[in-house]
Amino acid sequence: MQWIRSTITILKKDLQIELRTRFAFNMVLAFVAAAMLLVLFTLRADQLEPGPKSGLVWIIILFAALSALSRSFISETDKKTFDLLRIYAEGTTVYTGKLLYNFLFTLLINIATFAGYIFLMNLQIQSWIAFLVMLIVGTAGLSGVATMTAAVVSQADRKGAIFSVLSIPLFMPLILLLADISKTAFISGGDSSMNNVTALIGFAGVTISAGILLFDYIWEE
Repeated sequence: MQWIRSTITILKKDLQIELRTRFAFNMVLAFVAAAMLLVLFTLRADQLEPGPKSGLVWIIILFAALSALSRSFISETDKKTFDLLRIYAEGTTVYTGKLLYNFLFTLLINIATFAGYIFLMNLQIQSWIAFLVMLIVGTAGLSGVATMTAAVVSQADRKGAIFSVLSIPLFMPLILLLADISKTAFISGGDSSMNNVTALIGFAGVTISAGILLFDYIWEE
């Protein structure tokens, strides 16, 4: 119970900071809106074939994640509060609290992104099961990779550049899986390929588990 209370305390702290400033949320929404309009008017994405059109949204979400999710740990070192967390919380509770915050933040952004993208590209959801799996498990995978990478680079110099270099190779398999499932959700309908769904669940589970296990070593340094 103490572990759960500590995790919720970390989550509440990050949520209160974001609700007070709304800096990251407004920044990411502005980026997503600009990216969708740029894609729509310069690439004429609404006239693309259904396959590329259905997967293009994940490129927008990827760069939106790169612009905001690194702040989960990096802001603690920038504000000199990382050592304070060491005193009052255990490593696993800090990590899981940050992970839950990133998941909720990313889920909200992804819902807004898909709502705008479906409207602008005139897409129809053919399989709600595939769409919900893609949205929820894909968000968990994005959050797992971003939180783990942000924890690793939080003590380094030039954190933002290092975060992008380390996280993009980890994001790429996830984006490819999500793009394939997007075709089922928006084009073919029916049941999504079980291989892709299993791989997506496995990827999210492995990254989240690896982050929890590796963070203890970062925490002790």
